Formats: sequence, C-alpha cells, structure tokens
Amino acid sequence: MRIGLAGVGRIGAFHAATLRDLLDAAVDSLVVADLDPAAAARVAGDLGIDHEPDVDRLLASGLDGLVVATATTAHADLVRASVARGLPTFCEKPVATTLAETVEVARLVRTSGVPVQVGFQRRFDAGYARAAEAVARGELGVVHLVRAATHDRTPPPAAYVPASGGIFRDCNVHDFDALRFVTGREVASACAVGGTKGEAFFAEAGDVATAAAVLTLDDGTLALVSATRYNGGGHDVRLEVHGSEGAVSAGLDDSLAFRSAEPGATFPSGPTHDSFMQRFAGAYRDELRAFIDVVAGRRASPCTVDDALEAFRIAEACERSRTEGRPVRLEEVETR
Repeated sequence: MRIGLAGVGRIGAFHAATLRDLLDAAVDSLVVADLDPAAAARVAGDLGIDHEPDVDRLLASGLDGLVVATATTAHADLVRASVARGLPTFCEKPVATTLAETVEVARLVRTSGVPVQVGFQRRFDAGYARAAEAVARGELGVVHLVRAATHDRTPPPAAYVPASGGIFRDCNVHDFDALRFVTGREVASACAVGGTKGEAFFAEAGDVATAAAVLTLDDGTLALVSATRYNGGGHDVRLEVHGSEGAVSAGLDDSLAFRSAEPGATFPSGPTHDSFMQRFAGAYRDELRAFIDVVAGRRASPCTVDDALEAFRIAEACERSRTEGRPVRLEEVETR
C-alpha cells in the first residue's frame, strides 16, 4: 500500500507522523508533497519517508490512497483530482469553502463510487463513541437536551480568520457533526448569536470570537452549542446528552478546563489540554487507521462527504441566523 499526503503544515505533519507509525514499513510506504517543496523535504527527512516535488507528481506516483491536509482553499480541487484517479481519499474538513462547492463535490463523489472519508475525528473519540452507543441503546431514555462546546485556549493568527469561513463553519462544524453522530437525528432549525470581545481582527473580518446557538432537532430535542477563541482555562471540548433516564458526557475527565468553585473540591485535578491535537490524539490515530482500512477495501467510509455537507448546512444556517438576526430553518439552506 502506498499512501500520499498533500500538505505538511501543522495538521499535515501531524498526520504524516501518525501514518508513518501505522503503516507496515516492510510492505507499505508513505510519500508527502507540499506547495513548499522544502517543507515537504524537511518533514520527509525528519520522518524517514519519501517526498515528491509537487502535488501533481504526488498524484502521479502510483498511489493507493491520498490524504488531503492542505490549506482549505485547495481541498475541493484535490478531492476532485484524487477521485478522478479512482483513489480512496481522506480530506480534512471542510471539503470546500462554500456551500455550493460542497454540494457539487458531494454530488461528484456520490456518483463516482470512490470512497472519501472526511476528517471529523470526534467520531473516533472514546467518549463521543460511548455517548452515541448510550443513545442508540436507549440507556438514557428519551433524550431531550444536548450541550456541545468547543472552546479554544488561544485564538488563531489574525491572517487565518478572513479565510476560515467564520466560527460556525470553522470551529462548531465539529460539534454539528458530533450532534448528528451521537443523536442519530438531523437539525431542523437554528438560532445563533455571536460576540466580538477580543482582538479587533475578528470583527474586521466579519467574524466573531464567541458564539452560541440553539438548535432544534427533527424530533424536538434541543441542542445548545457554544464556541470561543479565548478560553484561558485550557482547550475545552465536551458534549453532554441529557435524557429521561440518565445523562452522559464526553470530555468529563481530569483534563476538564475548569477550576471548581466548591470548597474542598479536588476535581478536576488536571492537567488541562492546550490544543485540539493534544485533546484528540487518540481519535486522530484511530480515524487514520480507519482510512487505511478504507484504502484496503476492508470497510466503507465512516464519515462521508454527505455527512460533511450536512454539518456544513447546519453551520450555514447558524451563520445566516447570526448575521440576519432570526431563526433559520435547515430547509432554507438549499442543497441543489
């Protein structure tokens, strides 16, 4: 098996190290490429793997599968090129920068029959998987409320924000996919707000630094979703599911980014996480292990482009709600 990886930035280099460890060096190979050939050569040298001078050469190098970890603006074109070659493809979220292009790529992949897996790693986190199992088995009774949070410890660079798509599409899209994954339901409507406390570059880019949304699922369940770029206590990602017979939480452990205000309380004991890569290290490994199985034909894609499209539609509804100051029904977010 020969796996190619396009893009060796922060997440790309992280994925390259993970894939190098997962692949059997005796029979498998990993090769990387980047817009910056020197960066690809450096990462390849550090990991003891192959590299190509550019992505076109990478695609033509006899691959069995491709991992797309480039800048977001290149995702759709690389998925198209990879699918045209019949290569099973892993693509970091989002698949494309706009709803219209995401719809187009989803349609292309759907008709091609080529498996594409999208990088929503929370599906592979033990806590999220256990919460989904509890819901599916009816352990919680009637689910009536879900809370989801993605709170970054520190904000991204100013240059990143204008091209990010906004906090709902960039940050909360993981929560939206997790909501669908854990509850097995679809979102029917969204009501969202945002705030710009923090650096001026968020407002200058038309974005917000903190956001919240109330979602109504198609069975009447309510979901409360929040995000912030400034959570000094640590990187905090959680999901709570509340039902008539019980409640469970993913992310409720000693790394929880809180200090208790209760006298004598010792939970959580820490340390907290600093980043999403630290928080989901195991999940990232497991999702790439799953992709190797997809390439080998041992399983279907566990997170399809259609899944990514649905999460993007929810993010689109939230952004419209925030900017237009009104609830938005998902049926308003066209997919044709």
